[in-house]
Amino acid sequence: METTKILFGYAIYLPVALFLTYYVSRTLFKNSKVYMMDIFKGREEIANATNKLFETGFYLLNLGFALLILELNLYQDSYQNLIEQLSYKIGAFTIYLGVMLFLNLYFFFRGKRKAKENQSIAVKA
Repeated sequence: METTKILFGYAIYLPVALFLTYYVSRTLFKNSKVYMMDIFKGREEIANATNKLFETGFYLLNLGFALLILELNLYQDSYQNLIEQLSYKIGAFTIYLGVMLFLNLYFFFRGKRKAKENQSIAVKA
């Protein structure tokens, strides 16, 4: 009976983790094109390429972490324990995705600031 509940838990966890990763990635990288265009001074080709590389890295890191924490251990053979384990796993993964989102935003803002600093140095010279 425990194996059935664990498989049921995986059947819930995996689609949720995949959907959350996809949703956060699409939202972040669709909106980050503006920052990339600013950082690379309107050079669309390099801005899009860099944005795509960030997106690929984001997917790899987050899906890797989601799979790394996949293990479910049901010490009590109950649905209550399964739901509590799933809420812990999905909650921890959601917090991790939030941290990764803000880390990427930090990099975008930092890149924008550096581009502005380099532009002001070039204007002064």
